[in-house]
Amino acid sequence: MAETTANPLTYYAYPGLMTTPGEHAVLLQGLPEAIPALCAIVQHNLLHVHWAERYGSPLPPERRAEVNIRRASTMLAGIAARDDRLLTLPRPVDRRQVGNCRHFAVMLSTLLRHQGIPARARCGFGAYFTPGQFEDHWACEVWNEAERRWVMVDPQLDALQIEALGVTFDPHDVPAGQFIVAGRAWQMCRRGEADPETFGIFDMRGLWFVWGNLLRDLAALNKMELLPWDCWGLMETDDPGSDEALAVYDRVAELTLGIDDDFGAVRSLYDSDPDLRVPPEIISYVDGKPEIVNILAGEEFPA
Repeated sequence: MAETTANPLTYYAYPGLMTTPGEHAVLLQGLPEAIPALCAIVQHNLLHVHWAERYGSPLPPERRAEVNIRRASTMLAGIAARDDRLLTLPRPVDRRQVGNCRHFAVMLSTLLRHQGIPARARCGFGAYFTPGQFEDHWACEVWNEAERRWVMVDPQLDALQIEALGVTFDPHDVPAGQFIVAGRAWQMCRRGEADPETFGIFDMRGLWFVWGNLLRDLAALNKMELLPWDCWGLMETDDPGSDEALAVYDRVAELTLGIDDDFGAVRSLYDSDPDLRVPPEIISYVDGKPEIVNILAGEEFPA
């Protein structure tokens, strides 16, 4: 029912392939519903690959490879292998599962959907990492039933990162101008409101990066939350192409921004267009090297 419903609140209250806890669901006993408490649980079980040294835990190469994990079930398997206590019990830094911003968003979505609370990971850009730049980033939208609205939450931002980045807003209710979903970023670039070269990460920037995140956000809204370096369909070009192709991206941006107004159109567009829909086999640029990956096959913990 969850996969065919026309109600987004029902759809996002159920897990998808990447947010199903699997055999380690037992670790999720006793979860709170409050967002700050859930974010703390995520932060006490995950370690961001690029922040590890700031927490006093430099990572050997084999641990860094954990960022290639896609599924919450595999993340939970890694956590359980090092410490099989409930997730509500904080892990020491060296026992936390390694990931990046996408893993934090996926894990929070997993914990919320496990409790039947609507949540969806969003791909976009953060304005709070590098002044004047919009950095590649993932966050999580959570339905606030009391206020009848979606609230943007950044589960990665703990006290250490808030202080280091000089963050002044509430990470449990991130303002739209601080986290920019990919569809809005696309519109900003297309309308001349922002320089495409300010969007991206490291030396990878430009309009091609924005439309890559736009397609990842569309996939995530259809509960296929893939890695930042996973590519398929229209991503396999660094040229947006014809006016017709640009019109497709414009339509995707419009629909992803207004998803709750026309949820059926978002689902239909994704399901009907093979250039937008995630296929069983994708190309993943692991450490910059392309690998063909069957995302429907079982996922193993990295050796």
